[in-house]
Parts: sequence; structure tokens; C-alpha cells
Amino acid sequence: MTKSVWSEEVELPSFDKLNGNNKTDVLIIGGGLSGILCAYFLEKAGIDYILVEGNKIASGITKNTTAKITALHGLVYDKLIKSFNKELAQKYLRANEDAVRDYFKLCENIDCDFEEKSAYTYSISDREKIENEVRAINSIGGVADFCENIELPFKTSGAVRLEKQAQFNPLKFIDQISKDLNIYEDTFIRDITPDKAIFDSGEINAKKIIVTTHFPFINKHGSYFLKLYQHRSYVIALKNAQNFDGMYVDENDKGLSFRNYEDYLLLGGGGHRTGKNGGSFNELINFQKKHYPDAKISYQWATQDCMSLDSIPYIGQYSKTTPDLYVATGFNKWGITSSMVAAKILCDMVMGKENEYSDIFSPSRNILKPQLASNCFETLTNFMSPTTKRCPHLGCALKWNKAEHSWDCPCHGSRFDENGKLIDNPATGDAFKD
Repeated sequence: MTKSVWSEEVELPSFDKLNGNNKTDVLIIGGGLSGILCAYFLEKAGIDYILVEGNKIASGITKNTTAKITALHGLVYDKLIKSFNKELAQKYLRANEDAVRDYFKLCENIDCDFEEKSAYTYSISDREKIENEVRAINSIGGVADFCENIELPFKTSGAVRLEKQAQFNPLKFIDQISKDLNIYEDTFIRDITPDKAIFDSGEINAKKIIVTTHFPFINKHGSYFLKLYQHRSYVIALKNAQNFDGMYVDENDKGLSFRNYEDYLLLGGGGHRTGKNGGSFNELINFQKKHYPDAKISYQWATQDCMSLDSIPYIGQYSKTTPDLYVATGFNKWGITSSMVAAKILCDMVMGKENEYSDIFSPSRNILKPQLASNCFETLTNFMSPTTKRCPHLGCALKWNKAEHSWDCPCHGSRFDENGKLIDNPATGDAFKD
């Protein structure tokens, strides 16, 4: 069943479609977790806002997350210290620790299967990487442990552990916090001017606009088509498999992740750049056959992550030339925690408040990073490829995804079904009609 376990269990509230000309102080475009959290905090602050979603809320990437709430993002802290400095790494840690605490507080009175868990990043063969990360976290005020023996069904060289992290059912959480918010569904924004958003049956005048559409869809500002690429990964939910006490992620991008939900083991992996080949579901199924031969696959689904140039999300002013336009993107596979970080920063910004973390997430920071060259190469290569099936976003050649029967763009990650109908942005329309 190509449907997440969350989607099967929860029926989210429905909202009306917006029509005609409208006016608001703050417009939020995108009804995933980050947009809904922005709306939630603005509602609490008594700010006039509208949230519009082109489809249904949480119908995009949010419904396909593995829903780990943690400040342990792979081996990011040693990398940030070496690439930047200890002060920046410390701010990144504190921002995410604050986000984890915010979830603990919010979920006290919400029935969303919230569970405190330890988070682990493990390595198959590189003990030194793990030791370096433990030292890095502890050197900037965190509390990390080195774990020699962990409960995975294969041998590792050790793991970093952060205690007092959490996991939950993201759609149960959204169901509870979204009910009384000013949300409109089936309202697809086609374009934005400095103070206006345009959709098929009207427009919205707004003093401030927040774009939380996963991948930013306005190309003329911010150069996000250079600063981001998308990464696809896969999940299977197994019955009659191992019950883990923590949440586990491989430090290697091509490794596996593990967490339990009720009586399911959620096994993730098989990842690859969108539009490229990778392990997909076959890699997970082969692992299941080897390590959990008696287990049954109850659900399987895929997700997609926007990857930034330097492992830090882009949260803040969309570009230097758009003072009243804001964005949250590039969550680098850590969308749950980063959504909370983004909501807190963006809500402060639109209300004219200082936020102590806004500087490190600024989308206008230096983009001269090694990943930039790779992104440019993919764009040029696929732009020059001779094919009639092209992405309407910037014209790159589409590639057929055998695992999911879709046409995927290797440049920026837009996806289309076999008939050319849009599945995932940044494209804002269909690719072709068969």
C-alpha cells in the first residue's frame, strides 16, 4: 500500500476554498507543518492572517515524514564547527533544542502518540566520525553520549546519543492544532507581486507573505533553483519486526533509519537525488527479508527532502530585495524540528520582533559551497538533454522513476504522474498531456 501509516489513521479537517479579492496582514502560502505552525502562533498572538493551501493541508511532504523530533541531525555539529565556527554551531543546537522543548510543551495536552525517546546517529564503519560528533556537541553546550553497543540487527562502530528527544504522529498533531485556524484549501497560488498573491479565482493583498511550500516556487528572487536540490527516500512499515526503544539514523546518506510506531517498525532508506537511480523500496525489502523474514509489510511510501548547500535551512527574508516576503525551506531531512524553528523565527520577523537565531538561517548567506557546483552541473546537463518531456519549472529533462511510475526532474525535484499531472513542486503546473 503506497500510503503512509499516518494517512491511514487520521482524517484531517476540511477547509473552504478561497474566492474573490481578499486582504490580510500576513499571508502564509503552504499548508504543511511549517505553515500550519506559523498560523498557530500568529493565531495565538492575535495577528490577522490567512493560510492558503493548493491542495489539502498536510497532503504533501508532511504526511510522509518519519516524524522524529530531535536536535540530532546526523553528524551536523562537527561539520558546522569546521565549516563555520563554534558560535554558529551552538546557535544551531540551541535553536533545535528550543524546538524540541516547544513540542514537549505543545503536546502535553494533545493526543498525538507523543513519546519521549533517545535519538541515535550510528556509523557502520567509522568510529572516529562518531567520537568527533560527540566531542563537538559537548563542546558547544550539548549533552551527547558515545554508545558502543546499540540494538540494531547488525554490527556498528558506535553511535551518538541525545536523550530527551521525541517522536509522534504528525497528522494527529496537525488535526488538533489546525481546527480553529484561518485556513483555505484548494487555493493554488500562481504568482506573487510585492504585496499580492494571485490565484485562479482571485487575489490576496497582504502586508507580509510567508512561503512554506517545501521548495520555493518564485524563481526571480533568492536563487533557490541554485541553492537547493531534492532527495527522495523510502519507508516501509513492518508488522512482526523488532521493537526499538530509540530512533536511529545512519550517518551515511545511503544508510537506513529505524523507529517504531505502535506495533510497526518504520524502516527508512533507499535514498537518492530525485531524478536519479537509487535503492528505492527494493533495498528496504531486501533488508527486511534478510533481518526480519517473518515480518509483513503493511505500508510503504516515499518522501522528498529539500537539501541546502551547507546543511542549514533557509529561514527568513526570501531575498535581500524582498523585505516583506519570507521563506522556510531546505530542511535537510529534519523537517519536523526545522518546521518549529522556522515558525518561531518567521512569526517573530513578521511581528517586528528580534529572534536570536535568525542570522544563522538567513537565506541571503554566502552560497559559494561545493554543493553549488553539483547543482549547476545537474541543471546544465539535464537542460541540454534531448527529450520532449520537460519540466515546466525551468525546462530540465524529466527522468522516468520506475519504482513510483512518475516523471521526476533531477534538477530541482518537481515530479509528475505518468500523464504529466503535477505531483510535487517547485513546478506550478502540469508538464505534458499524453
